[in-house]
Amino acid sequence: MELKLNKPICFFDLETTGIDIGKDRIVEISIFKVFPNGNKESKTWLVNPTIPIPPQTTAVHGITDEKVANEPTFNELAAQVYNMIKDSDLAGFNSDRFDIPLLAEEMLRAGVDFDMKGRVSVDVQTVFHKMEERTLGAAHKFYCGKTLENAHSAEADTMATYEILKAQLDRYPELENDMKLLSEFTTRKKIADFAGMIAFDKDNEEIFTFGKHKGVKVDKILETEPGYFSWIQNADFPLYTKKVLTAIKLRKLNTK
Repeated sequence: MELKLNKPICFFDLETTGIDIGKDRIVEISIFKVFPNGNKESKTWLVNPTIPIPPQTTAVHGITDEKVANEPTFNELAAQVYNMIKDSDLAGFNSDRFDIPLLAEEMLRAGVDFDMKGRVSVDVQTVFHKMEERTLGAAHKFYCGKTLENAHSAEADTMATYEILKAQLDRYPELENDMKLLSEFTTRKKIADFAGMIAFDKDNEEIFTFGKHKGVKVDKILETEPGYFSWIQNADFPLYTKKVLTAIKLRKLNTK
C-alpha cells in the first residue's frame, strides 16, 4: 500500500553520541522524502558532533571520532536539513520521543527556528508497539519478511521504517492511510514541548509535568512565581522547552 499524502513526508533517523536529548549530538542523519505524486528523494550526512563519541556508542552504530573528523558540523548542515524537511510531515521509529526532540535541539543551537507548527509526526514504533510490541529488527521481519541488514546504520533504519509503515497499513485495515490520523494514533500523550516537560491538561491548557509544580498550570506559575521562568531559562533544560515556555509567557503578556 502506498501512502496517501496531502503534503510531503520525511522519514528520518539519527545516529548520535548518546541518548541525552539536551546534551548529545548527531553523528549521522538520513532523510527519505516521499512526495504526494509518488516522487522520492533521499540524503544521508555524516556529521562531526564536535564532542567525543563514547566507545560504548560507537559499539552500537560503528561511527568513530576518526570517521567524522573531517565531516561538516550540524551548524554547517542545518540549512540543508531544514530545507529538505520544512514543507513536510515527519516520520520515524521512536521519533516522537527521541529523533524529533534531539533534531529540534540541534536546529535551535544552529539558529534555525524549528518547530512542529503546520506539520504532524507519525511514530512508526508506536504503531508497532500498539499492535505487536516488538523492536525495529523484529518489526521489519514481521511486517516485511526481511532481515534488517546493517542495523544501526541511519540509512538502513530509515528505509526499514518506511517499508514497515507501508506494510502496517496493508496489515491493519483499521488504520487510516492519512498522516494526520496516524499522527494522532501514534501520539502517546499530548505535550507542548518535545521533552514532555510541559503537557496539556483535560482543558487543553499547559501544565508542568515535573518538579514542585507538577500538574500545575503554567500560566498560574508564571503569574505567581515569575522567578521560576528565569530559573528554567538559565538552567540546563532543552532549548525547545525554553522556547515553548517563552511563547506561553509572551501569549500571556499579549492577552493582558
